[in-house]
Amino acid sequence: MISAGLFAYDAGVNSLLRLLAGTSCVLASLLLQAADSYQIAVIPKGTTHEFWKSIHAGAIKAERELAKEGIKVKLFWNGPLREDDRDQQIQVVENFTARNVDGIVLAPLDFQALAAPVNTAAQAGIPTVVIDSDLKSDKHVSFVATDNFKGGQMAGAKLAELLNGKGNVILLRYQVGSASTEAREVGFLDAMKKHPGIKIISSDQYAGATRELAYQVSQNLLNRFGSQVNGVFCANETSTIAMTKALRDLGLAGGKVKMIGFDAGSQSVADMKAGDVQGLVVQAPVRMGYLGVKTLVAHLRKQKVDKRIDTGVTMVSRENMNSPEVAELLNPPLKEFLGE
Repeated sequence: MISAGLFAYDAGVNSLLRLLAGTSCVLASLLLQAADSYQIAVIPKGTTHEFWKSIHAGAIKAERELAKEGIKVKLFWNGPLREDDRDQQIQVVENFTARNVDGIVLAPLDFQALAAPVNTAAQAGIPTVVIDSDLKSDKHVSFVATDNFKGGQMAGAKLAELLNGKGNVILLRYQVGSASTEAREVGFLDAMKKHPGIKIISSDQYAGATRELAYQVSQNLLNRFGSQVNGVFCANETSTIAMTKALRDLGLAGGKVKMIGFDAGSQSVADMKAGDVQGLVVQAPVRMGYLGVKTLVAHLRKQKVDKRIDTGVTMVSRENMNSPEVAELLNPPLKEFLGE
């Protein structure tokens, strides 16, 4: 009787141990699944321009690729409508911090104003990967962006080549506080120093965040300097499109005034095909959005990531715009990833 009782007791203990072991495996599996599931906020400077749509496409590309690896990522895409709405972008960052997302991918529209909310997120244990435009903070885990200073230098070199090293040039800036475009403007002016025959006749005007405002500023500049100017550089997509239209409206397009812009919006590409734009400095926004998400997930998975990741920049003209590698930059796969 005693032996039978002991046997039954041992069997019960063994069953309990097996059950606990099975439960541990299930818990471990659940914990592993939880560790491979992340909620990530992607916050652009704005949501209307084609550049940001390409960033969004790249983020979704990374999301799909990670899903195939068994890593579930839920993306939240949200940003201000206008690229000068600092308060709204700050609020978006603060809202996602309060929601306790696992991480943030941010394109700060102001390198100073967005530093505080990123620092607050870091204190809450929410890491940020900064893309596109730098931030005055050391609390972000990586900076994934174009070498914008180099891009500005490329624009300057191309314009100097088109002008044979002499003439009058306008630099139309974007807006105060945008680190990416400020770096392009500085790079452009640096390149101009190598060409003493070129005179900068205007470099203190800002296009602003909208195409309408940029067009008005462009018209004012050309009404003032149109009889003198030989070349123009614009530091972003909206100012490029607006200045080209202003040149066309005043009969100065088609190469009469050499026009170099930045970014590859569909209108800018059409203007280059038509001969109204002589060159575009083109970034890789799909790659930027893709690497922004991939870098953040790698960091969340305790992998080492580079503090600075250069996504590349290309000088595009009518001569090379149809090459396969350039054509891919000019025609981002928005339909494949965004359905548009």
